[in-house]
Amino acid sequence: MQLVLTEDQELLAKTAADFARAYAPVSRVRALRDAQEPVGFSRTLWKQMADLGWVGILIPEAYGGAGMGLADLAVVLEALGRTLAPEPFLSTVLLGGQVLTSAGSEAQKQAWLPGIIAGEKILTIAYQEIRSRYDLNRLTTTAERQGEGWLLSGKKIQVLDGYTADALIVSARTAGAANDADGITLFLVPQDTPGLKVTRQQRVDNRAVALVSLNGVKVGTEGLIGSLNGGLQVLSHVVDRATVGLCAEMLGGMSQIFDDTLAYLKTRQQFGVLIGTFQALQHRAARLFMEIELARSSVMAAARAADEGNPDFTSLVSLAKARCSDTFILAANEGIQMHGGIGMTDEHDVGFYLKRARAAEMTFGDAAWHRDRWARLHQY
Repeated sequence: MQLVLTEDQELLAKTAADFARAYAPVSRVRALRDAQEPVGFSRTLWKQMADLGWVGILIPEAYGGAGMGLADLAVVLEALGRTLAPEPFLSTVLLGGQVLTSAGSEAQKQAWLPGIIAGEKILTIAYQEIRSRYDLNRLTTTAERQGEGWLLSGKKIQVLDGYTADALIVSARTAGAANDADGITLFLVPQDTPGLKVTRQQRVDNRAVALVSLNGVKVGTEGLIGSLNGGLQVLSHVVDRATVGLCAEMLGGMSQIFDDTLAYLKTRQQFGVLIGTFQALQHRAARLFMEIELARSSVMAAARAADEGNPDFTSLVSLAKARCSDTFILAANEGIQMHGGIGMTDEHDVGFYLKRARAAEMTFGDAAWHRDRWARLHQY
């Protein structure tokens, strides 16, 4: 497995980096926070990203997408991670869009994928529940058969972009006990369905999430995604792929913190001397550089494993997420420390990266959870 970018990926990475610097700087994140924008991102910018073809990178050409791989999308996400762009790639492209691409009916794909590619529709997954602790099969939301359809009842938490989504893909138990791997089914629920209540929340990193309540929500046979009782396999695969995408974004964030901190070390003087000449700070910067490069290798390996169908894909996902979670927080903490007192102030961007690092670590499983999964997969 070659951990280098192809010529096309290098061009894509440069285009994405130039776009992010020009149209999606970190100052925009500050402006969105101060304005308390309920959407949480710019629909205009999302449409521009769609026009560039980024939203359809993973979607087959038959539906208007590019039919490219996760390694291609990763370079775009890394560039956007450098500026903390909050557009709904995770929710719509990597979660909702991929569930429909892999398991949706032809009618569902025709109805939703072209709109997603055009940047006109937002689709997300509601799968997490209270005390589920990253386990996809630990859910109490139920779907009871009623005539030709189902009645969904339950509550979901931390639904990415759930407040602005045009529809939710909901995981519900159609058979088995609360923690069984079998008996989980996925349903497509439009936002305006009676009995569906979506309450907006905001994470510490200013990303929009939602609480979702389902009170006797009726879903017809057209809302069933994939096979009855076979939703866990689809959900597990999609969440693993989304985890790699998140890791690519985290890689961009930690890389930008390092660059900003290095620039500060080269310009900040203390007692008439550049602080970058202090050996202790040089050692800390060198260690951080090595950790980021190791994180980069793990992300590239996981993305390529996904595209190649490598049997080690699942363990490589956990390797990448554990390393990126630890390294992003290390980079953010070191950035705060080496910026000195001003690093704690709101006027400087480094604090935004620290908040994003904390939220990203807890998304799709933290470092400890993924280290444990990696150990179990390797029979330790």
